[in-house]
Amino acid sequence: MEAYLRSCRDVIKGCSKNSPGLHVVMGNEACDMDSMVSALTFAYFLSKSLDCKRVPVPVLNIPRAEFPLRSDNIFLLRETGLSQDYLLFRDEVDLHGLHKNKQLTLTLVDHNVLPSVDSELEDAVVEVIDHHLLQRPSSPSCPVTVETVGSCATLVTELIAQKAPEVLDQQVAQLLYGSIILDCVNMAPEAGKVTPKDSQYAIFLEKRFPKLPPRGALFQSLQNAKFDVSGLSTEQMLLKDMKAASTGDLNLAVSVIYMTLEDFLQRHGLQQALCEFCHKHSYNLLVAMTISFIDNKEPFRQLAVYSSSTVYREEMSKALEKARNPSLDLKPMSGPYPDVKAYIQGNTLASRKKVMPIITDFLKERERKVAQSGNIEDLELDDYSYQDQSDSQQCPEDAGIEDDTQFPPTPMNSLVEGCPLDNGLPKVSHEALVEKVTKMASMEDSSPEGQ
Repeated sequence: MEAYLRSCRDVIKGCSKNSPGLHVVMGNEACDMDSMVSALTFAYFLSKSLDCKRVPVPVLNIPRAEFPLRSDNIFLLRETGLSQDYLLFRDEVDLHGLHKNKQLTLTLVDHNVLPSVDSELEDAVVEVIDHHLLQRPSSPSCPVTVETVGSCATLVTELIAQKAPEVLDQQVAQLLYGSIILDCVNMAPEAGKVTPKDSQYAIFLEKRFPKLPPRGALFQSLQNAKFDVSGLSTEQMLLKDMKAASTGDLNLAVSVIYMTLEDFLQRHGLQQALCEFCHKHSYNLLVAMTISFIDNKEPFRQLAVYSSSTVYREEMSKALEKARNPSLDLKPMSGPYPDVKAYIQGNTLASRKKVMPIITDFLKERERKVAQSGNIEDLELDDYSYQDQSDSQQCPEDAGIEDDTQFPPTPMNSLVEGCPLDNGLPKVSHEALVEKVTKMASMEDSSPEGQ
């Protein structure tokens, strides 16, 4: 496996406009262990096939600079004897350039649709292997393997075992086994993650490779590494396990936080850190899903919605509160910040994998309403009156942030809490613009100079 990964870096260096191109295997933008392992092992499996017209290369869907935040990934690689130096990251491979030159073939693992920023790559996708809710339209040119098991690595293990079992060696098996064990919470039924297929292939790997680390010890080591957030800044904690989604004017991040919400909200300077995070990464809404474990077994989940815009915050909160597929059973919590709505999540089985479709549906419905009304401000919200964003709670820390792409921040000596331009220029519809010009023309015609 290490020799293969090393060769992939050489392939990237030697890739030119005259070369056949690359077959990239890529996980989702959270780059959790399941995404990393599925990309590495499935690309390795493809490399053993004689049918590949382009060299299969695994690409981790984050910048290299963010990989140190994936402490459990690093731990598993080290235990498996693989160097992270041989990995390839998203900022090291120009996927859009390759696609423009017709040199890209793409396999998606651990997700089945690309984010909007990569939508132009869709016609390069030739295969999908995933365990999330299917959101991809069917296509005869793109085989899709989607099954809601606990771990995508389970599906990769199944494919390799059925098509090329000789690809499995101690190293590959340990990667797949570690991912299955961690994703399925040590195969504990009370965590609500494990399925019969996950158990089947975990046992398959254990029997075929008896030198694999003991299940319980491996899980505890991986869990400890994953939940170790000591020394991380708030920004790093949010980036550690994050997915993004967007539509129109709304860009949001969904981050998994590995501590209780009470501890997270008590972090020093949290409000400023949240504000700066959203400003820096161009998000106007953040959903933080915290997870901890009772007696190292039963999950305890909480959820927080942050935005300096009352409208965005309330819209998202209402959508999550009203969700029925699944119901999150949210119970409001008191919190120290008016810009944060905090909840205890009664449905502890609803991981981010189950919450993301709720958020995706919310974004689609919001986009539909905006398209119908022609103006965001015409939206009617069921449970609260519309408030202009300039009147909503603003981050006082915005005044200290400089970004050439943003509007000027509120001056430090301002007597108001927020600047009306903090959220951008007011939106002007086509009809309002025509009406304004017509009025100006009529005024000019009626003036003494115009007569």
